[in-house]
Amino acid sequence: MPFQSLKLHPSLLKGIKELGFARPTPIQVDSIPPALSGRDILACAMTGSGKTAAFLLPILHRLIDRPRGTTRALVLTPTRELAAQILEDLNDLAVHTPVTAAAVFGGVGMGPQEHAFRSGVDVLVATPGRLLDHFRQPYARLPGLEVLVLDEADRMLDMGFLPEIRKILRHLPARRQTLFFSATMPDPILALTREMLRDPATINLERRPAPAVGITQAVYPVPQELKSALFLALLQRDEMQDALVFTRTKHRADRLMKYLVRNGVVAERIHGNRSQPQRTEALAGFKSGKYRVLVATDIAARGIDIESLGHVVNFDVPKVPEDYIHRVGRTARAEQVGDAFTFAAPEEEGELRRIERALGKRLPRVIVPDFDYSAKAEGRLEVPIGERIAAIRAKKAEDRARSEAKAARRSASQASGAGQGPRTGGPRGPRGRGSR
Repeated sequence: MPFQSLKLHPSLLKGIKELGFARPTPIQVDSIPPALSGRDILACAMTGSGKTAAFLLPILHRLIDRPRGTTRALVLTPTRELAAQILEDLNDLAVHTPVTAAAVFGGVGMGPQEHAFRSGVDVLVATPGRLLDHFRQPYARLPGLEVLVLDEADRMLDMGFLPEIRKILRHLPARRQTLFFSATMPDPILALTREMLRDPATINLERRPAPAVGITQAVYPVPQELKSALFLALLQRDEMQDALVFTRTKHRADRLMKYLVRNGVVAERIHGNRSQPQRTEALAGFKSGKYRVLVATDIAARGIDIESLGHVVNFDVPKVPEDYIHRVGRTARAEQVGDAFTFAAPEEEGELRRIERALGKRLPRVIVPDFDYSAKAEGRLEVPIGERIAAIRAKKAEDRARSEAKAARRSASQASGAGQGPRTGGPRGPRGRGSR
């Protein structure tokens, strides 16, 4: 089926053609017609399925010929990276239209975002927390809103955003079209859909989550302390040209990145403790090829869209199958192919078995020839949290003792000075006009 059959505005079809998209994906075929007709949408859609265009194209079609100066569509999404990516996709699709858009998320100044509210850009793409910050101000009103999109709703549930979403709904017109996209449909999400949607067109609700068909998946059994060395060996053997690597914690992401850089690999990291400019630069550098490896926590799992990404590496086995699906979904996007490797230590076998049950199959195990699985690790990638807490407490105790000793010396000095009485003249006394 060609895009022309979806009856989209000619300006959109021109942009789609220039982007190189020949035919719509299944989620686009199922979602766009009912969305164009004004129906609410409830769709189960995985990362890499083309769902972003599935909700953006109907919105753009609706707004092309409308008067400017009123915000008529709001897209809610869980992370800054995903908000920035959606805005980029929107601008690409709308290149031949007058539709305007802006992103609203934390980590950057509120001034340009306030201007977007005041000027009435056509579409706002926002994260819940920063949007609520704006709603506390009188300029942030959306009385003309016609379309609301909730993207990655289950991820917003995971991140604890459901109370914020309900607060946001109180600021929006009740009469609107709502497009609801989620990779999974846990009970709290289904309850929210019943509150928000009116007679929605339902899409893929019975489909079991699964990675894209173009992903080659494999498990690399390896002791926890040798994961860094194994990853470096694969890079040095040129078995992967680039890689997006997911770690369990921000601390592990930092340590792995520094280990790679020490060993000559150009790498950067992205996680919640990095500033927004740092995160933006790391992602842009990885996309451009400046960095061969991008180490990330799950903050990036649903916010990175990179064409022709060859490898995703689960440095740590995800705790839940849904996170595995979204991590590996960063490769093999838009019907391309890619590899997803998971490093599994013996203590992670339980999480790995849960993932395999969700996938309905056992993933192949790979042993790397000539890699010394009994080697002594150079050092621990991550200091256990108990040790880190103990070190922090010891440092605080040391600082406290030093401060108390300094205060005691100061007190003793003041007492001594008081006993001697006031000083006049002498070498330390005030100097007269004839002094040097």
